[in-house]
Amino acid sequence: MNTKTTTAKSTDMHDIIAPVMSELELARLGGGEVAYIKTLTSAEALEMFPQIEGLPKGIALFSLHAADGTPIALTDTLQAAIGHAEEDELSIAPLH
Repeated sequence: MNTKTTTAKSTDMHDIIAPVMSELELARLGGGEVAYIKTLTSAEALEMFPQIEGLPKGIALFSLHAADGTPIALTDTLQAAIGHAEEDELSIAPLH
């Protein structure tokens, strides 16, 4: 009986499979059609929207973002953020 022993070098799957699309292409996916809503603290909102003055501290806010992460709107209710997306004919994608 002829038996061959082979040794395989372990490889990382990332070395074998090339990415389907770049991070930039992924960010542009759905541009102008897809958006997401993010819950923010007032401190986070001030960092993202520095032009806003007089924002009350300690409240939850909702920001609407384009698929590439560009902030579109800041609201104090989820319903207003959803309404803004609907007015702009944007589909809302869930965040995980």
